[in-house]
Amino acid sequence: MKLSQQVKPISYLKANAAEVLNQLQESREPLVITQNGEAKAVIQDIHSYEALQEDIALLKLLALGKRQLADHHTVTADSVMADIDQLLMDDAPDNNRDHNNGEESQNSTGE
Repeated sequence: MKLSQQVKPISYLKANAAEVLNQLQESREPLVITQNGEAKAVIQDIHSYEALQEDIALLKLLALGKRQLADHHTVTADSVMADIDQLLMDDAPDNNRDHNNGEESQNSTGE
């Protein structure tokens, strides 16, 4: 995709807005809008925009991970697995205990 092939003046956009929107949706390519012969804006269909935002979010996560590696802010896999195991044990229902007060469970007759 070359942006230079997708260039229209603002007057074209004003006169053909509905057609431009249909073309954007069909082609999924951005359109450069010019004013006085100078590129002023880029428009694109919503699905392409959302996909671009998701890609940017993933790239930010990758950059953060790379920065954390460079700064030695890492955790071993064994440590993560131990944390997960502990969380699972903490959340596991204990059939012999009342979760509200930690006392032995009693039936409705108090036994």
